[in-house]
Order: sequence, then structure tokens, then C-alpha cells
Amino acid sequence: MSDIKTLGRIDAQRIRLFEVPAAPEGVVERFHRLSDLTGTISDVCDVLGIRCVIPAATLGPIESGKRIVGPALTMRNIARQVEVYKAVVDRSNGMGETEAHNLARPGDVLVIEGVTGYSNMGGQSASLGQRQGEIGAIIDGSIRDPDAYARLGWPVWCRGFTPITGKWRLETAEINGIVQVAGVQCVPGDIVCADAAGVCIIPRARVLEVLELSEQYDRGDNARQADINAGLSMQELALKTYK
Repeated sequence: MSDIKTLGRIDAQRIRLFEVPAAPEGVVERFHRLSDLTGTISDVCDVLGIRCVIPAATLGPIESGKRIVGPALTMRNIARQVEVYKAVVDRSNGMGETEAHNLARPGDVLVIEGVTGYSNMGGQSASLGQRQGEIGAIIDGSIRDPDAYARLGWPVWCRGFTPITGKWRLETAEINGIVQVAGVQCVPGDIVCADAAGVCIIPRARVLEVLELSEQYDRGDNARQADINAGLSMQELALKTYK
């Protein structure tokens, strides 16, 4: 265990890892240089047999024009089997995302396996994540406080907004364990890439393999676009191999 002190919001045994592995040196910057981030990665992962892509039709960005790349800090929420009114009276809040924020390092991406219909994160929690240096969040579930997110400008991909709080209805089962996000596995330290088209969660063990082939594909795409802009005929374009 590191010297990070827990906040006592959840049982410390539910925190599976206290320090997420940092991204390999230079990887974040190199992914950011790709012209088409998730589209290129998706094509490469088809070739490599890696299932890692989530379309924006499933988990969409709450604000267009954002792009993030960083290591995953994970959290898993489950529905509580309690009467909501009793939880309210007892002030029994089962959520522990503040513990996740407490563990965050600048550049991390918070990845939540959550529940749809109830809020897995509100505006104040998001502001804590932003303050701690998290560059955004991927949430397989709902969030609330759309006006707060608009003010923050903090990028999030999720299943939509809800007014219904999760603090009485959800329970954080674990932090920095293996999670499933829209059918894609995410291990702490996996590299998350997201843009307007969707989300890619790249297994850490294969990130350099994916990156190098993505850069090759990117060069080919840029060369073809340059030829299109230069006015090459359809016949000339059809005869050239770009990647």
C-alpha cells in the first residue's frame, strides 16, 4: 500500500490498487498526434483482434470537440438492495467516488462501471475530479447536474443525464478493480482514448503495438487526403496503396 490515506467512505479492502500505473513515456502525446484518434485505433484493433471500442451511440460525449488520452482509474457501482426512504432517513450514502478522486494522479481518466437511471456522479464530484487532475471520465451509466458540467468543461462520456441521485440507491463495490464498460474490459492502467466518435480502452500490455500501427495508418490516411486535395483522379487514387 502507498502512503495515501483513505477517506473512510468505503471499506479499504474494496480498494484493489492504490496507485494506477502511469502511461508509458511519450504514449499520450503520440496518441494525441493522430489525426483521427478513435477511428484509427478502431481500424488497427480490428487487424490485431483486440476488442476495445465503444461507439458514441452507446457512450456519448456530453460536450463535442473534446479528446482525451490517459491511464484508467477504475470504479464499480452496483444497485443497492435497500429501501430508498430508509437510506435517506439513516443518511446511508453508499457511493465512494471521492475515494477514487483521492487516489487520482494528474492525467488519469476515471472509468466507472455504473448503473443507468441513477446518478453515478454529480457536478461537485466532477469538480473534485477535475481539481485532482483527472482529465475526464468514462461512465457506463448516468450522471446528473448538466449545468455544472457545462460550466466545468470537463469531458465525460456516459449514457446520459438523470435528476435522480445515486447516493441512496448505489453502492461502490470496488475501486481499481477490473471493470466492464459497455461490454469492454478495463484494467487499471489501461490507456483510454476518447473523442466525439467514441471510446477506446487499450490493454496496457498491447498499447505500444496499437500505437505504432496506428501511427502507420495515420500516415497513410494523411497521404491519401493530400492526394485527394491535390486533385488526383479516381483512377490514380484507386491504384495507390496507402496502408
